[in-house]
Amino acid sequence: MSNFNIKTALFGLLLIAAASCNKQDYTMGDLLAPSDITITANIAGADSGNPYGDGSGDVEFILSGNNVLSYMIDYDASDGVNFQHLSRPRVTRKYTSVGLNTYTVTVLAYGPGATSSVVSKEIQVRSDFTPDPSIVEYLVGSGSKTWRVNKDIAGHFGVGPWDDGSTSPEWWSAAVNEKVDCCNCFYTASFTFSRTPNGFQLASDTPDGAFTKTGGLAGGLPGIPDAGEEGCYPYGGGISSFSFVPSSTGVDGSVSTKTALSLSGNDTFIGYGAVLKEYEILSISENELYLRVQGTETGNAWYMKLIAD
Repeated sequence: MSNFNIKTALFGLLLIAAASCNKQDYTMGDLLAPSDITITANIAGADSGNPYGDGSGDVEFILSGNNVLSYMIDYDASDGVNFQHLSRPRVTRKYTSVGLNTYTVTVLAYGPGATSSVVSKEIQVRSDFTPDPSIVEYLVGSGSKTWRVNKDIAGHFGVGPWDDGSTSPEWWSAAVNEKVDCCNCFYTASFTFSRTPNGFQLASDTPDGAFTKTGGLAGGLPGIPDAGEEGCYPYGGGISSFSFVPSSTGVDGSVSTKTALSLSGNDTFIGYGAVLKEYEILSISENELYLRVQGTETGNAWYMKLIAD
């Protein structure tokens, strides 16, 4: 058979094969949004005599539902939206507001094709906490004491991952006087802690402005612009109450006092504006205060070393 005839025969076979192939249909299955989402809250020590728990503030959450691929949770939607991704549907949270408090827990469940469902649950949790008397005495002195960021030592400011296994500014640490040229307001600001008849009070005084990021990252500080680089911005100072609370992190007690300062409202801050309101006290003495706090960019842990005036 000639090459021409062979090629002609093969071409004919290919045409027959192509014609005999059925067209394949590709379809996407039903995109079913998550349903029957359930939040089970097991409050530590809760029983008939102590319905709000044993005072530790610990709550175990167990999540369940149909067609769920992943969960996000906000442990208290009443104080602003702050969803956190969960690697598994079981997690423990320590609530630190002293006394009996009501929290709105919100869960966002994701299903196939980015479908989602949301559900909320209110819980009441009791937290009992008395700080070590020496921590209180060091912080407020005989009744009132003023602190500033200690620009004269290396590591007075730094950042690392917001992770319980990380307790140092792994990513960046400030050198002596590092922010003088760009943001000297960081060093001229002062923070006065006082004992009052009804508890404790913080006064943030910033004669040269507040050192912070802007917009939604400014921690709610009044008067900070909606956009701009990190820097010093006009801020009229503020006064608020604060509480000593058990630290909500899992940082090991060998590197932390396990005590935190919880600021009320958004009018005050300590050192850096672009952080949340719970400052964990890693260490404190008569003249030195070392703090760790979650940034408004929630993957960041900020570290600050202050010195007493």
